[in-house]
Amino acid sequence: MVASKAAQKLSSIASSWPVDPFRPNIQLKNFLIHLSAHPKLTSEAVQATQLLRDNAIQKKYALSAKTLQPASMPRHYERLVEGYRKKCKRCRETLVEGLFWSMEITMKYQTFL
Repeated sequence: MVASKAAQKLSSIASSWPVDPFRPNIQLKNFLIHLSAHPKLTSEAVQATQLLRDNAIQKKYALSAKTLQPASMPRHYERLVEGYRKKCKRCRETLVEGLFWSMEITMKYQTFL
């Protein structure tokens, strides 16, 4: 019974796991769902996964302003995050363009039938 509760909890955590926009074909959510069916799943593994999802380590060990804005390059991490956001936006735009392109091809193909 303990294993099934752990499996249910891990499935719940997996369903709330955010999607990785940079690797749409490899999602941690899918791995966690498959892991929930593992016969030797432990409550410790489920708890560790929950702590990862909730950013517990980041909250416990918060980074100082000195670390986030080093004197040599004070805007380094800010620019890094900005680059990821722009890339993420392009990933979404590319995905939407791909969907419209495939719909257009499908519609043209259907007119030939």
